[in-house]
Amino acid sequence: MTRKVYIFTAFFICYFVFSHAAVADVLLSKHASELKNRFRIDHMVDSMTLLIHREYGSAPVIIVRPDGSKWYVNRHPPEKVTWMEGLTGDMVTIKKPMPGPWQLIGQVVEGSVIDKVTSLSIDVDPFPQPLFQGERLKLTARLLGDEQKVRLPGLDFMINWTARFISESNSADENFAAGTFIVGAYRDNGEALDERPDDGVFTTDLDLEQPWGDYTLQVSAKNAVIDRQYKQKFRLSPQPIKVDLLTPEDPNSGLWTLQILIDTEQVKINQTHLEANILGPTGKRVPITISQFDGADTRFSLPKVIDFGSYDLKLSAVTTTLNGREIVLSLPDLFFNLVQPPEPPPTAEELAARAEAIAKEQEQQAKDKAILLMLSINGGLILFGIVVLLVLRKRSNLKKALAATEARLEKEVRREKMLLELDQIDLTMPEDNEEASAQKT
Repeated sequence: MTRKVYIFTAFFICYFVFSHAAVADVLLSKHASELKNRFRIDHMVDSMTLLIHREYGSAPVIIVRPDGSKWYVNRHPPEKVTWMEGLTGDMVTIKKPMPGPWQLIGQVVEGSVIDKVTSLSIDVDPFPQPLFQGERLKLTARLLGDEQKVRLPGLDFMINWTARFISESNSADENFAAGTFIVGAYRDNGEALDERPDDGVFTTDLDLEQPWGDYTLQVSAKNAVIDRQYKQKFRLSPQPIKVDLLTPEDPNSGLWTLQILIDTEQVKINQTHLEANILGPTGKRVPITISQFDGADTRFSLPKVIDFGSYDLKLSAVTTTLNGREIVLSLPDLFFNLVQPPEPPPTAEELAARAEAIAKEQEQQAKDKAILLMLSINGGLILFGIVVLLVLRKRSNLKKALAATEARLEKEVRREKMLLELDQIDLTMPEDNEEASAQKT
């Protein structure tokens, strides 16, 4: 494969030297951006991967083959082409590419380099030994193209890096039957422990708060184009520094002591420093640094606490292993409480005074209840009287109204009777009666 790479590179150099003799500086084949995104593929290339840097958010490029046929991200022979698209670039692997001049159509970044590599691999920093629980470990990994680091903007979003621990399931270890689990992911985004974004160096901050024992590290880099793995057997050792909180004889004194145990067969005691932060119930934080140790077993008195409540003690340590590796350890948090002491038992006089106060309070409560009852009864009687008075008054008014109505009806009846009698009276004149009598005579 190396011989093919050399022939491939030499062919490109010769091609551009002779086809562009007027150019002062010889342009290598990979500088396709300066040659209108055109390049040539040697007949001896069995497989090739194109790493193309596009404008952010632009559409994937179109690949034009020597015979004029075109490949698109969603239309290409899947048995020959594997295509991974991202926001800033494309990664395309071609098996047995057609020899001849090729061309890319798309918004390729001006001045960028279109890398053409024949093989992709990963380079992962191995785990150091000894490796301890809770250690902050900075590890890096790189994607290699033809044994050279690949650097492509947006590559962080195009490759999924994952770190896993696989337990060896030794019955004597703490991680027995722990199985397989993810402990971190490599990123090239300039955050956390990663120094610079898009520099081709992927960094991880592994979670080593795991059971101690023998493991296999498995680092994988995957996308639609590549699937590479790195494996390493290692042992995760217990922490070489242990801190315990000693309970004072008088828990109400507010004086607590730390017991610091250092494994001098693992780390250098003269290069060990312990940092602690005491977070109290009021939110106040008290930082403490311990750099002087009496030996493998050291006692350290914490500052006296006076606020009643719960306290959280966060611990970390920096030290150096016997083989000279400087490490940072996150130690388990510690907790303690300062409880308010109970009041002393009351004296006989205090008990008598309390009993008298309780009796007076009960008597006053009884009086208040009696007064309330009397007020309730009187109020009820008054309310009842008001209701009765209103009812009687309403009945009296009703009787008067009925009597007036009856009188008016009787008056109407008498008037009607009188009118009827008047209608029955004979109103004939007496003179008419006399004339009738004379005629009879």
